[in-house]
Amino acid sequence: MSEVKRRDLLAGAAAFTGFATVGLLPGTATAATRQRPGAALPPSLTVGDRAVVARVDARRALRHLRVLSDEIGWRIAGTRSEHRAARYIAGVLRDLGYKVELQPFPVADKYLAEIRARGERRWQCSASPQGAVAAADGKVVDVGRVTEVTGDVRGKLVLFDRVPGEETAQAKAAADAGARAALIVNARSETYPERKPGSFTPNLSETVAIPVLGLAEYHGERIRAGARRLSFEVTHHSGLTSYNVLAERKASLPNPDGKAVIVSAHYDSVPGSPGANDDGSGTVLCLELARVLRRLPTQQAIRIYLWGSEEYGLIGARHYVKGLDETGVAQITGCFQNDMVATSHPPAGTYWLLSVDGADNTTTAAVNAAARRLGYADQAEGPTARGSSDHEAFYERGIPAGNFSWRGGEAPSQLEPIYHTPEDTIAQNISLQRLQVSLELIGCAAYDVARHK
Repeated sequence: MSEVKRRDLLAGAAAFTGFATVGLLPGTATAATRQRPGAALPPSLTVGDRAVVARVDARRALRHLRVLSDEIGWRIAGTRSEHRAARYIAGVLRDLGYKVELQPFPVADKYLAEIRARGERRWQCSASPQGAVAAADGKVVDVGRVTEVTGDVRGKLVLFDRVPGEETAQAKAAADAGARAALIVNARSETYPERKPGSFTPNLSETVAIPVLGLAEYHGERIRAGARRLSFEVTHHSGLTSYNVLAERKASLPNPDGKAVIVSAHYDSVPGSPGANDDGSGTVLCLELARVLRRLPTQQAIRIYLWGSEEYGLIGARHYVKGLDETGVAQITGCFQNDMVATSHPPAGTYWLLSVDGADNTTTAAVNAAARRLGYADQAEGPTARGSSDHEAFYERGIPAGNFSWRGGEAPSQLEPIYHTPEDTIAQNISLQRLQVSLELIGCAAYDVARHK
C-alpha cells in the first residue's frame, strides 16, 4: 500500500472517530432531521450537516449580542468602545481553544458627541470637524428646514432639519445668532426614502465657533417628542488604532498545503448605532460557529476572523488581505463573510448570496448546496453581483468570497428601514429564527468545504 493511500485511510478513520467522539446529546440527532425553522421542504442532511445542525443555537449567539449591542453599544472604529468589543471577542475565542491574534492598523480621527436628555438613554452622533470641540447644554429651539435664524436663540441649542449642501449656512446662522450649538437632523435620501437616516458628519466649508452635530432622524423625533433640554460633549478622538481579531484552529486531519476556510464578519458599527444587526448579528454568528466547529474533524483549518473599521471603508479586511503573500492567498479556499444576518423586518425576507462579480464561487456554491439540503432553497437568492462589504478585499486578490445577508426580495439593496440608525437594537431588529437559519446555512456550508482537501 502506498504511503499516500495509507494516510488517506487513516484520515478517513480519524474522521469517523471524530464524529463518534463528539456524539450528539440525547434527542439532538432526531432534532437535526426535523424540518428546519421556516423551511418549505424537509431536510436531506449529510453526516456533516447533522453534526452542525444538532449543535448550533441562535439563543447562545444572542448572549454575545447582548454584550456587544446592549452593554458595549456603539463600536466606532479605533475608539475605546471598539477596543472593548475586540477584547470581548478575543476572550470568547481563546476560551474556545482558538489561537487568537489582535492585528492592529491605524485609522482616521473621529469627532463624536455623547448626548444626554432627561428620560432618554445616552445618544451618540457625529460632530463636525470644523465646529468647536466643546461641551454645551441648554434648551432646544426648533427652527425646521431653514438656512437662516430669525428669532432669539441666544444661549440656546438650535435644531435644524438638514438642507443637503447648506450645512455651512445653517451652522453659521446659528453661530451668528448667538446659539450655543447647531443640531442638524439628517434628511432622508431620494434613492432610499423608506430608510430612516442615521447620524452624519457635517462637513463645513469654513470653521464656526460653536459645536455642530449631525443627528439621526431618531434623535430629532425624540427631541420633538419632549426631550427639549440637552447636554452634550464633543470629543476629538485622534491617533487611533483599530484591530482585526484573527482566530484559528488547525485541521484535525492531514493538511499538508495549509488550506483554510474563513468565516468572518465586521464587529464595528456606525456612530449612534448599537449595531445589533449591522453587524453584531454576523459577529455572534461567527462566535457561535466557532463553538460548534472547534472539535469537529476537518481537513482544513477553520479561521474565525472579525474585522475592525468596516464602516469607514472596509479598512480591516483590506489591511489583512494586503498583508498576505501569494502562499497565504493560495491557502484560503473561501471566505464566508456575514453582514446583517438576523433582521426581523418583513421587507428583508430573502437570504442573498452576494459575490462582487455575480459569479458563482466556492462559498456561494456551498451555501446554495446547503440551502437545498436544509430545505431553505426557496429563501435563498443568488449569486448576485454586489460589493460593499469585506468580501471585496478577498475578491480583489482572487480569493473565493461571498457576502451573506437577509435583504429585500426585490433587490439586495432593499434593507430594513432602520439600517444604520440608533434603532438597530436587539429589541427592534433581531429575529432569532433568521439568525438560526443563517447559522445553519453558513455552518453547514463552511463545514462541508472544511471537511475536504
